[in-house]
Amino acid sequence: MDYLVRYKDVRVSQEYETVLRGVNLELGKGMFVYLIGKVGAGKSSLLKTIYGELDIADGEAEVLGFDLRKLKQKHVPKLRRRLGIVFQDFQLLTDRSVYDNLKFVLKATGWNNQKEIENRIFAVLKLVGMADKGNKLPNELSGGEQQRVVIARAVLNSPDIILADEPTGNLDTETGRAITKLLHDLSDTGSLVIMTTHNLQLLREFPGVVYRCEDQKLVKEE
Repeated sequence: MDYLVRYKDVRVSQEYETVLRGVNLELGKGMFVYLIGKVGAGKSSLLKTIYGELDIADGEAEVLGFDLRKLKQKHVPKLRRRLGIVFQDFQLLTDRSVYDNLKFVLKATGWNNQKEIENRIFAVLKLVGMADKGNKLPNELSGGEQQRVVIARAVLNSPDIILADEPTGNLDTETGRAITKLLHDLSDTGSLVIMTTHNLQLLREFPGVVYRCEDQKLVKEE
């Protein structure tokens, strides 16, 4: 298997405090991976190392062929263009429509052809079941609808890896299931999806590889 994420004996630190140590990961295309564990156990910190927000303190770490120990700040955007990131708090631009939120991302990542931009936005909105919501402002949408837009934004550039940090945390149970199913389906198309969650019921409904963050360690659940 060609691994998209490969960590060997990695130590993750936040503000000089070790959060995780001895992390070993080999994750490839089409995998659906859960990170579980208590608040503060290191789940979000681990995700942040993958998209270059947090430096690797020790060990070997490679994401999409980038050596994270040697990755210069100016090359971080190049890595992030191949990642899709789904935040719990949405981070949508509240002063513009759903369509313009997505257009902003495409323009920022080098898309210039207006017809191609329109086609791509329509395709991702259709994918997440929001084809008729392009003209809406974020505050006109429910939490679940906003999270669908966030997922649409994350997949605009057909990312190899989708990172979802507690994507169901602020949603009711039924909406959370729908969002997890959507992410699960994206892994079936070949993307590696890594999702942090506290909702252990989702693990039973939408099976995946499970890693637990506990006592500064990352342990694979059998």
